[in-house]
Amino acid sequence: MEDNAKQGVITKVSGPLIIASGMQGARMYDVVRVSEKRLVGEIIELRGDNVSVQVYEETAGLGPGEPVFNTGRPLSVELGPGLIQSIYDGIQRPLDIIREKTGDHITRGIDIPALDRKKKWGFIPLVKVGDVISAGDILGEVQETPVINHRILAQRSGVIEDIKEGEFTITETIAVVRTDSKAEEIQMLQHWPVRKERPYHKKLSPNIPLITGQRIVDTFFPIARGGTSCIPGPFGSGKTVFQHALSKWCDAQVIIYCGCGERGNEMTDVLMEFPELDDPRTGEKLIKRTVLIANTSDMPVAAREASVYTAITIAEYFRDMGYIVSLMADSTSRWAEAMREMSGRLEEMPGEEGYPAYLPTRIAKFYERAGKVACLGSDNREGSLSVIGAISPPGGDLSDPVVQATLKVVQVFWSLEDRLAYERHFPAINWLTSYSLYIDNLKDYFKEAIGKDWTLMQQEAMTILQKESELKEIARLVGIDALSIPDRLILETAKSIREDFLHQNAFHEIDGYTSFAKQYKMLKLIIEFHHERGKAIERGISFDALTSLKVEEEIARAKYIPEKRLGDFDKIEANLVAQVKSLRRKDG
Repeated sequence: MEDNAKQGVITKVSGPLIIASGMQGARMYDVVRVSEKRLVGEIIELRGDNVSVQVYEETAGLGPGEPVFNTGRPLSVELGPGLIQSIYDGIQRPLDIIREKTGDHITRGIDIPALDRKKKWGFIPLVKVGDVISAGDILGEVQETPVINHRILAQRSGVIEDIKEGEFTITETIAVVRTDSKAEEIQMLQHWPVRKERPYHKKLSPNIPLITGQRIVDTFFPIARGGTSCIPGPFGSGKTVFQHALSKWCDAQVIIYCGCGERGNEMTDVLMEFPELDDPRTGEKLIKRTVLIANTSDMPVAAREASVYTAITIAEYFRDMGYIVSLMADSTSRWAEAMREMSGRLEEMPGEEGYPAYLPTRIAKFYERAGKVACLGSDNREGSLSVIGAISPPGGDLSDPVVQATLKVVQVFWSLEDRLAYERHFPAINWLTSYSLYIDNLKDYFKEAIGKDWTLMQQEAMTILQKESELKEIARLVGIDALSIPDRLILETAKSIREDFLHQNAFHEIDGYTSFAKQYKMLKLIIEFHHERGKAIERGISFDALTSLKVEEEIARAKYIPEKRLGDFDKIEANLVAQVKSLRRKDG
């Protein structure tokens, strides 16, 4: 609380919402401290000198007449060295430090800085005295973890009057910059309001894929760096496991994982796994490039909104350094439910299914903060922020307002289905209803980096899967034996695509991640086998003979070939051709 904070009085308490009077000079989204317990809240409605405040902590025991203190500042996050490997609650309080001080439960009103004020960091300047800098330029670097070089960014333009190298805390002066009006002391610590998008020069076209190692994503429904996607699905369809897999394996340099209203055990999985998992690209532990925001279902409802804004502001900060950043939000449905509750307590006119009318606008503004950008500064660096949001519609109903509002703004739709999950097909993404609008943007990349025939193979595989869906309907009516031999071959190949390519074990040491090079070879095997068997059928080879070849088992096991032994695929391909030819000779 500020010493000069203005004081009001509580007139009404309704769950996480309080009404206070006597708040002259208050502004929308100012942070307030409620009662002598100093609970954190945010002004969300103004009516004269009466304000409505959503409180981000438990309000039990509050009553009319208690004081409300206005800090006069918006809800902001602390940015600087020390973010990586940290775990925060929705309003960026460090949960590990709170546990040391208060035990397993968060004491109401506890006020602990998000970043350590005592720890010293080795600062190496990249500019010198007399240099002219502009806002966004990199003043120097701090080796925050073995894999993250934390870049200290200039907040204003000016001339460097003094800059130091050495060990500093985040609040000590590392440089002095002369602006038009005065000399300003620069520290490594910055503050940024969470509801305000961080600036950049311009947005760029997303033309490089965010490689995830998940075959159904990279091959059929890719997301670009700086892209947006959503993962709706019912309970038990694997949303959280899939997001964990994306966090582990995607080629983002920084991961921000936001658990918004999720079950505590799911966040515990992240906390237990990430410090133990080896990062395949750096050899270090995965936590060395991760920031965790934990807002669980037993925490105050209103804090869900703060958690998503806190997460995306931290993500933008690392994007501005020029990093490839990925934000996992699990799940935005919980955030929407919090908006619905607050809207009801404010007695606003409800929209569809009780959600506020501004739900689509809030969701759109959140996802619009993603993107590939030309960062501020004079070094022409680029950064990207990809946002992947899970949605938990009741019963997996895709007509849910949260799903529909999200689909209007995201470019990738991964539709999880409980039917596939019950069949033990993971990831349980329905390949017939999912889509990606980035495929055209990424065609040139795929052509140059993977192979000229990649797009054609991908299209042919998807066509086979679509034909399988049609043929299954016919087979249900007339029986599979009534289908023509070419149609039965379609069903066989589609089964191979589903079981040998799309099915992926997230917990397997080899199958959990598949490089693009391996994906290419796997899909090429399946498509080439389809073509060879098609030619053999034209020459009169029996269908039963073609479905009993030993190479089928080799293709099925190809997913377990390690990345270091991709040459084994050439042997399988040779066996494939040889075995089909041997059938021709016997038949001839």
